[in-house]
Amino acid sequence: MRHAAVAALPSTPARRPLARAIHVAVAAALFGGAAFAHAQDADTTKKEVENEQTLETVEVTANALGEITENSGSYTPGAIATATRLVLTPRQTPQSISVVTRQTMDDFNLTSIDQVMALTPGIAIVTYDSERTEYYSRGFAIQNFQYDGIPMRRDSAYSAGNTLTDMALYDRIEVLKGSTGLLTGSGEPGATINLIRKKPTRDFAGSATLGVGSDSDYRGSIDIGGALNTSGSVRARAVAAYEDAETNLDRYKRETQVFYGILEADLTPQTLLTIGGDFQDSMPTASTWGGIPLLNSEGQFNDRPRSFNNGANWSHWDQYTRTGFATLEHAFDNGWTAKLQLNHQINGYDANLGAAASGFPNPADGTGVSMWAGQYIGRTISNAADAYASGPFSLAGREHELVVGAGASRRVWRNSGWWNDPTYDFNVTDYYHWNGDVPRPAWGANPDYTNHETTREEGLYTAVRWNLHDTTKLITGGRLSNYRNKEQDLDASGEFVPYVGLVQDLGKHYSAYASYTSIFSPQSLQDEQGRTLAPVEGNNMELGIKAEFLDGRFNASAAVFRLEQDNFGIESGGLTPTGGIAYRAAKGVETEGFEIEASGRILPGWQVQAGYSHHLSRQQGARVTTLTPSNSFTFYTSYSPQQTLKGLTFGGGARWQDETWGDISTPGGDSVKHTVDGYWVLDAMARYRFNDNLSASVNVNNLLDKKYYTIFSWYSTYTWGAPRSVDLNVTYRF
Repeated sequence: MRHAAVAALPSTPARRPLARAIHVAVAAALFGGAAFAHAQDADTTKKEVENEQTLETVEVTANALGEITENSGSYTPGAIATATRLVLTPRQTPQSISVVTRQTMDDFNLTSIDQVMALTPGIAIVTYDSERTEYYSRGFAIQNFQYDGIPMRRDSAYSAGNTLTDMALYDRIEVLKGSTGLLTGSGEPGATINLIRKKPTRDFAGSATLGVGSDSDYRGSIDIGGALNTSGSVRARAVAAYEDAETNLDRYKRETQVFYGILEADLTPQTLLTIGGDFQDSMPTASTWGGIPLLNSEGQFNDRPRSFNNGANWSHWDQYTRTGFATLEHAFDNGWTAKLQLNHQINGYDANLGAAASGFPNPADGTGVSMWAGQYIGRTISNAADAYASGPFSLAGREHELVVGAGASRRVWRNSGWWNDPTYDFNVTDYYHWNGDVPRPAWGANPDYTNHETTREEGLYTAVRWNLHDTTKLITGGRLSNYRNKEQDLDASGEFVPYVGLVQDLGKHYSAYASYTSIFSPQSLQDEQGRTLAPVEGNNMELGIKAEFLDGRFNASAAVFRLEQDNFGIESGGLTPTGGIAYRAAKGVETEGFEIEASGRILPGWQVQAGYSHHLSRQQGARVTTLTPSNSFTFYTSYSPQQTLKGLTFGGGARWQDETWGDISTPGGDSVKHTVDGYWVLDAMARYRFNDNLSASVNVNNLLDKKYYTIFSWYSTYTWGAPRSVDLNVTYRF
């Protein structure tokens, strides 16, 4: 059955925090600026800057996607373009955005997107099973992904796809918070994740890394690139990675293969052609499906070891991704740039799943549990194109910036599902002695059901950055979108999504901003007259202060936000003309909160990325999305004492989230609230560079071996977090 995570759980309403949050966030931003006031002196002291530059040669280049973070040695980005296609610094962008740079990923051995999201401020993760995770921002699941700015939607119920992405291919991961409809079109209002690929370099360079982990985790990668001709007009890069990893789960292992290739060619001094592709295979053994039942037959917590694997030995969820892309970019003499981007992606899966996941085990004899079992084979083929032009224009004696573009995408999803074997005994004989050694069901020659859906989206968008004053910039824009999915009877034409942002400089280092952004999501619900409800609209209102020090090497921000969903379908009590349940459009989920974030260089050799996030979500006055924390905190830092211990870098981090809860089923058929306590997770790292070529690093995840879990209340199950693990890597650069 196709499903999505459900987290609509009523609770006692709390005091609306918006006014208090404004004061807290503003004070935090000002306090943060005062705490790093010495950076202003460092920014203007030539001698200190020159001393820092002697520590490491930094080459930072830029393109239409922003500044490349690789080799910058920084935990903060330079310019970015995820919000509007305009290349702006974080301080110039009137919206909250978190960026995990290449340096951060390398320091903390973040080889998967799950690991990156765990470190990203304001992002919560719910784990369903060994292959699926869901990311949440501001109370909403993140289903919008971009690859080099090209929107790609995911289906979290069937294909993990995007959440199994290996980080070997990417320069940085950008997370744009709030509604992002200007460039993504349809989707949810929580956030968009933009994965920016590595680019070729003119100089020959490369690296090779070998790693081993405490859970029999073996990984190797190679990354090599440079110019293919003497003039440097043709450049290429190739990245390959292979991982054979066991985990703390009994019998479970996963083999991952990754390859990425990209070619850049200067067709003329002003015209750049880029073509490339990547593939990734994920091949697990003994995959889990769902989680561990929360309660036993006596209504007590079903405390199973963290190594417990509910999957059958034959259970697997193979997934693969194939991507091809091309970009043609031309820079005109008048400062304008035109760009055409094409992206083709296949996300496929072959899942034959069986797991002891349903029921309430009897502590006396292990009866009371049955298996979930099913086979699902399918894939989604996505094609997307985006073309835009951007550049300056003059009006009223001032120079402004304009971007105008168009995008189109087509996604075709085919799926075949098997779940019925009338001869199979799905009952588990003894749950407490489960070892996965059960026969495989005999699925029929023909599937029990099939899906074949085609989704088309087109959109025209524009954004203007008005230079109202030397210290005042106004961004206005919007997108006009069409959305069609005949199989689901979805047709949304002429949907307009506005974008407005105002940035006011407050001196050399600070700016204040306000923004209003939107996004829409079509729905197939009907009212009593048989009319399809208008698409759900997600609207994001945000106020904030941003700070920038040391020529952008350190960035900080504090924001308050209010997020609303309108046209949310609620049962009207009547029926449609065809006898179905009728709905009416109403205000849906309302979220209020604040976020504080800082990233970059505090002192020479000292980098930090930290953030605190708070939000409360309500629907008709009742708390919802309680499976994710209302409060969370991340702090990661590294230090290189170059003057005393040259070559050494050490650091660590901490993640905290407060309690979560959900309504779960009991053996008696009732519904009760199950609360998961808040928890801290600590990590540590150290790296020693023996010379310019050779370095070794050690990373310890969950340093104190904290036991924690997340719940999936829809099925009354839970999943343990990973215990302590140690990874050792050796890298050779050439």
